[in-house]
Amino acid sequence: MKIADLQVLLKVAELHSITQAANQLDMSSSAASVSLKRVEQALGTQLFVRTTRQIRLTPEGERYLPLCKQALTLLQQGQLLINEEQQSVSGEVRMAVSSEMGRNLMRVLLNKIMDQYKGITLRLHANDSRADFYRDGVDVALRAITKDAAQDLNLYGFKICDIPHVLCASENYIALHGQPTSPEDLSNHNALLYKLYEVVHDSWELYQGGQKFKVKMNSDRAVNDGDIVRRWCVDGAGVAKKSAIDVAQDLLTGRLKRLMPDYTIPLTEMWLVLPSRQLISPAIRHIRDELKRTIADLREQLIAHGIIEVKEWPQLELPAEV
Repeated sequence: MKIADLQVLLKVAELHSITQAANQLDMSSSAASVSLKRVEQALGTQLFVRTTRQIRLTPEGERYLPLCKQALTLLQQGQLLINEEQQSVSGEVRMAVSSEMGRNLMRVLLNKIMDQYKGITLRLHANDSRADFYRDGVDVALRAITKDAAQDLNLYGFKICDIPHVLCASENYIALHGQPTSPEDLSNHNALLYKLYEVVHDSWELYQGGQKFKVKMNSDRAVNDGDIVRRWCVDGAGVAKKSAIDVAQDLLTGRLKRLMPDYTIPLTEMWLVLPSRQLISPAIRHIRDELKRTIADLREQLIAHGIIEVKEWPQLELPAEV
């Protein structure tokens, strides 16, 4: 029996399918079947009932599964303990990020870290759909989430920052279509819409002096990729509502201009989260610290150029663990 065999067992028990488990673990179905047989032979008992339509745990398998999970957790803890004792920023980082963060800010940041620490290997899951830690095989995720939501999901991690959002458009778009100055004006402009889980986010909330405005936007396009929304905006295709982090370089270089700065959009929070506290490795802590420094620098530049006011973007705090 090998450690990898136990990982196969857990994945098959989770998905109720050898084929799906093999795909998740990047191995052949026949190799996964061999792993299961090897565990069953070592234990001298059958762990799964196999039929033509499904696979399920036997009573013996049900009793063995939690012990198997504990064994793998202990092995992971042992590896992390060794790394921490050696103060080694190394090991495999399996990380989930949004497509936009993955292509832009995190790509550059992770390149920098991996150039500095040659012992780090990276497996990056870049997708706007929320990654499942077990299904997608990731250990850490960068998410827009609140502390309460993270605790409700039994996640651990660090708050990176609050995220302000802005309305923006290119100078070409403004020259052709004018510049909106009020929520009423927005309905006359073409919105570049973000779509997630088949839900198109076409209702924008704005605030001014305690008053809330909800605007139903008109649009000729929507996409499930935040970076395409940003690129459409730079292309002059319309008005976008974007995270100040994602469009910081566009605003600083003049590719985009902020619109209606007298109106605010509710802040969101960015957290680096993990399913287990034991997975917080030196490499993860280093990524956290570098990310906070990078975003703090973007914040200072936007404030210095008068694009964002200090009160709109609260000062980044020291790492806060859930």
